Amino acid sequence: MKPLAPISSGARIALGILFFVLFVAGWAYATFGGFVSKTFLADPLTMLEEGWLLLTKHGFLYDIGITIWRVVGGFTLAALVAVPLGILMGAYKPIEAFLEPFVSFARYLPASAFIPLLILWAGIGELQKLLVIFIGSVFQIVLMVAVTVSAVRRDLVEAALTLGARDRGILVRVLIPASAPDIAEILRLVLGWAWTYVIVAELIGSSSGIGHMIIDSQALLATGQIIFGIIVIGVIGLISDFLFKWANRAMFPWSLA
Repeated sequence: MKPLAPISSGARIALGILFFVLFVAGWAYATFGGFVSKTFLADPLTMLEEGWLLLTKHGFLYDIGITIWRVVGGFTLAALVAVPLGILMGAYKPIEAFLEPFVSFARYLPASAFIPLLILWAGIGELQKLLVIFIGSVFQIVLMVAVTVSAVRRDLVEAALTLGARDRGILVRVLIPASAPDIAEILRLVLGWAWTYVIVAELIGSSSGIGHMIIDSQALLATGQIIFGIIVIGVIGLISDFLFKWANRAMFPWSLA
C-alpha cells in the first residue's frame, strides 16, 4: 500500500465485503463460543430468526416504510429551504454577514433537545418527527452549501465578467453549476445524519417506525430484534448512499473530469 495510491474497483469491492465477513465471523465466535451472554448480544442466527418474525408476523415492513417516509419528508423540506439559502449566503457577502452568525449558532443545537418543545407545539404526530429531522439537517446544509459556493474558483467568475455576464448570469451560469456536484455530495452526507435524528424522534411518543420497534424490543430484552433493526437502518442507508452517488454521476458528469 502507498499513500493515496488508487486501487481497482474489484479490489475495493472485495475489501469492503471482506470487512463484513470478518465482522460477522467475530460476532459469531463471540456469541456461539459463549464469550458473551445472549441476553446482551444475540447470535447471528437468532438475529435472523427474530428479524424474519418481525417481517412476517409483526408488521415490521410498515415500520420500515413509515421511517423511510419520515426521513425523506423531513430531509426534503430541509434541502428545499437550506440549499437556496446556502447558495445566496455563499454568493452574496451581505446575506452571509446577516445570517452566518445565527446559522453557526443554531447548527450546534442538538435536534434531540427540541423534542420536548416540538411535542408541545406539534403533538406526537408525524409533524413533530418531520420537524426533528428538519432542525437537525437544515442548518448543517445551509452552512456547508454556503462554504462550497463561496469557494468556487475566482478565475471562472472573472472569465464570465470578461465575457459580459451580469450578476444573475454569474450566479445561474457559473456559481451554481460549478458547486452543484459538491452540493449534491453535501446532501448525500447529511442524509446519513437525518437517519440518526429520525430514530431519536421515534424513541419518544411514537407508535410506529424502526425506532419504536427498537425501544419495544429493549423492554423485552430482545437483542436480536434490536440488532436486526439497526442492520436494516444500515442497509437502507447504504442503498440510499449508492443511489445518491449514481445520481450525482448521472446529473453532473463534468465533476468526473
